Amino acid sequence: HATDPDHVIAVTTIVAREKTSTGATAIGAAWGIGHTMTILIVGGGIILFGWVIPPRIGLSMEFSVGLMLIALGLFNLRGTISSLVSSHSVTDAKPAHSHAHAHGDYIHTHNHGHAPEAHPHEPTLTPLSRLDRTFGSARAYRLTRPLVVGIVHGLAGSAAVALLVLTTIRNPVYAIWYLLVFGMGTIVGMMVMTAAIIAPFAKAGRRLPRLEGGLKVASGLISLAFGLFVAYRIGFVDGLFTAAPHWTPK
Repeated sequence: HATDPDHVIAVTTIVAREKTSTGATAIGAAWGIGHTMTILIVGGGIILFGWVIPPRIGLSMEFSVGLMLIALGLFNLRGTISSLVSSHSVTDAKPAHSHAHAHGDYIHTHNHGHAPEAHPHEPTLTPLSRLDRTFGSARAYRLTRPLVVGIVHGLAGSAAVALLVLTTIRNPVYAIWYLLVFGMGTIVGMMVMTAAIIAPFAKAGRRLPRLEGGLKVASGLISLAFGLFVAYRIGFVDGLFTAAPHWTPK
């Protein structure tokens, strides 16, 4: 379950900002915890209380995954967009060049000069600077994004998992235990996935900074494209935005 395409694409856009396998596995664990929380809450409601999810609500939960993938893709691409804009605004008389560099945990490239150092923006005016100044010292803050992503993914898949359990396990207590074990498995699975995903980013960052930037751009483009595809399929093919939506939990 951890290797579903939308799961891998979403987590890759977040892991791309990490530098160590420890940080990457923490992201995987946070995603798994958020996913498990939603599975237990929504799936438990279906099993214990007989909740029935209307098609339009079910499609909306899956549509949220598409919106999230689009947002994550744009989030990763914003550094590239900034670099394109800044390439036309550098007025430094000294020779300008471009390379990957960091402002806190925000890593991007744009044309700038040295001797003296000249940037087209203040180092403190990066997209996450305000939040980072306020909460950056808290580890929980860095894990909030994957936790939220996991919660959204859990919303999209909880109904399918609960219905699968109901068809095989009639005892509600055992069914809830199944959801819990399933959730623990996704936590471990995603920790393994994120540890594997970070390897090429870490190697590229040490040896070829520009390649690292290229990998981040690629992850952002894939996330954006896949998110648009999911949003279109849910919105128009499955009928979320039509008068007759049809939904099959999956």
